[in-house]
Amino acid sequence: MSTDEQVLWQGSPSQWTNFWPFVLCVLVIPIPYAIWRYIATRCFTYEVTTQSIHIRQGVFSRRTDSLLMYRVKDASFVQPFVMRLVGIGNVEMQTSDTTTPFLVIRGVPDADGLRLRILKAVDAARDRKGVRELDIADNLHH
Repeated sequence: MSTDEQVLWQGSPSQWTNFWPFVLCVLVIPIPYAIWRYIATRCFTYEVTTQSIHIRQGVFSRRTDSLLMYRVKDASFVQPFVMRLVGIGNVEMQTSDTTTPFLVIRGVPDADGLRLRILKAVDAARDRKGVRELDIADNLHH
């Protein structure tokens, strides 16, 4: 992270994202699978900064993926029924990044507020870099 990059938000998915796997573990699948899901979720973190989004995951081996903020094209707030009951949600993003065309920040509190912070950071990053989004496919049809 560069010296002018500031962390806007940092967190992990809620264990509520494991609701259905945990239910299956009680009814069908052995308990070790539930324990594994719990540990894997605890080892999954998101970091949203003014310049990028970092996704870190892995229990034994670690993987970090980064998405530059100015590459985010659109962000949506999605709150499935179970998540709505417990006050968490998802931020789904369409991007212009070839390796990560669709990114979801899953199961976090105040996901709609996070979506708004991301969109503000996208505008600021584009202004800073002088970058504009251009959809060539849309322009070809007009």
